[in-house]
Amino acid sequence: MSREPDRSRRNYWTADSTLQRVVRRAYERADSANSGADERRSGGSAADSTRESDRFSIAEPYLRHYGRVVAETIADNADLIDDRGPTLHTYDRDGEVRNHVEYHPAQFENEQLTYGPDAGVVAYAFHAPPDGEEPLGLLHTLSMGALLSYADPGLYCPVSMTAGVALVLDRFDDGRLGEPFERLTTTEYDELVEGAMFLTEKQGGSDVGANETIARPIDRENGIYALEGEKWFCSNIDAEGALVLARRPDAPAGTAGLSLFLVGRTTADGELNDMLYRRLKDKLGTISVPTGEIELRGARGVLVGEAENGFKQMATMLNFERLANAAAAVGIIGRCLLESTAHASEREAFGETLDSFPLMKRDLVEMAVDHEAAATYTFEAATWLDRVHRDADDEHAFKLMRLLVPIAKLKTARMAVDTASYAMEIHGGNGYVNDFVTHRMLRDAQVLPIWEGSTNVLALDVLRALDRESAHEAFIPEIDDRLAVIETQAKPDGELTELATVVREAFVDLQGFLGSLAAEEPERAQLRAKELAEDVFAVVTATCLLEAALEATASGGHSPSRELLVASRFVRSTFDAAGAVGNAQDRSALDTFDSIVQYGQSQ
Repeated sequence: MSREPDRSRRNYWTADSTLQRVVRRAYERADSANSGADERRSGGSAADSTRESDRFSIAEPYLRHYGRVVAETIADNADLIDDRGPTLHTYDRDGEVRNHVEYHPAQFENEQLTYGPDAGVVAYAFHAPPDGEEPLGLLHTLSMGALLSYADPGLYCPVSMTAGVALVLDRFDDGRLGEPFERLTTTEYDELVEGAMFLTEKQGGSDVGANETIARPIDRENGIYALEGEKWFCSNIDAEGALVLARRPDAPAGTAGLSLFLVGRTTADGELNDMLYRRLKDKLGTISVPTGEIELRGARGVLVGEAENGFKQMATMLNFERLANAAAAVGIIGRCLLESTAHASEREAFGETLDSFPLMKRDLVEMAVDHEAAATYTFEAATWLDRVHRDADDEHAFKLMRLLVPIAKLKTARMAVDTASYAMEIHGGNGYVNDFVTHRMLRDAQVLPIWEGSTNVLALDVLRALDRESAHEAFIPEIDDRLAVIETQAKPDGELTELATVVREAFVDLQGFLGSLAAEEPERAQLRAKELAEDVFAVVTATCLLEAALEATASGGHSPSRELLVASRFVRSTFDAAGAVGNAQDRSALDTFDSIVQYGQSQ
């Protein structure tokens, strides 16, 4: 049964002006030749910091088309699939290993609509679309993934992993895996293979260095090994292009001894690979992607890249998957906001619609600002990931990517859970039952803080990015330069200048925090890692929102612009400037409701 209400049967791309803005800006910044520090210090106009992106002009029609397809078809199919998820048939009737996953037929339609030439969610990240001259890059997969997650974050898991495996092969393969790469990135559904990564083992969990899977050489010349061991949490279990970490004989302990292998459900000759799909996990959500346990019993795998460099190579995929996780959170928050505003505008209580009441106005304003914050930060991080993908030698982009990506996943995952939970509350008892999509949005969101590293793991990775990659060397001048542009170009007596002063003070405090952490003993620094991640998220998001407000002002829009209202709400609520949000005199939620929640359109 469909849980898609008629009022929301629309185009998710055209309905989400926030996503449109942040994706456009991410492409412009990623493509701009004027985004370096020297150019920003020159004090050019706000418009000079970006240029119209040729890639975005090509990508936008695909986003528009896919936004409609997700709303009209994929959303209904996702509800059907959620009611009848994949079923594992480990053995056939004669007791022979079959390792077959049975899917609802709607799954195949959703996959065709996603991987096929009309969307090219994975393909066009690596190959130019028919109407373009260059690939659309990882921004394409991430922005399309946010749209897909409006309807089915579970399907976005194999889609993002397919792109992630292709990313690793594109970066590290020596040429022997050209055919799998082409099949991972094709738009021909009959030729397509999906990707996965099988890292987690029962005894290690997040401690990947404790992995015990062994890879024994069979044909060293062609890099073929037999893998033996158990993998405990394998999403997209039947993928034909799974990356697996294993240890060769005599390799050192820990992550330094792990190598990376490409392993398929079948071998090159079409026979079942020597493994056993033991069972599927009975999960709370993301039902559309089968997750299970695998026993590797000599499964054939091909060595990827350099031996004993597997974990570092896998980190390339892991960074992408963490940002894909954040893009999924953006989609879930966007869908919950859409459902909540629509419901509040229709549901009557005590003779008035719900969105007539001050508390509901305030709640919806906060939900809309959270959506802005999550989307803004995620696609700021995506800008730097995309630049690293296009130029692996861009050290500035790499340092920023390493710092921003784990924080994107850490913050937005929890925001998605909280937003989905409150969207359910807005719907009342209906929101708690399976007939309404908020039920599934909450179940699907709940895995986001777990996939690709828990909050604690991510917070510690932020410390590693600062310690090992010296990410602060790029981060501090980047934010300093961008705040300087805002301070230079904003009206001296305007609200934008006042907000920039607040953010500048918070940035100075953050630099002091970074300095104090550098002098701390490791244990004390780790205790403060979450607070550091929160502070970086706040300063980066605030800076980006102020830039959007400055751009809106420069373009001659109405005053105050929605961008300025959102920036003001975020900055004042985050940094508690003069207690302006939440005090007895604060009417901002009432005064800005139409502009922030309804984008200036009275309902």
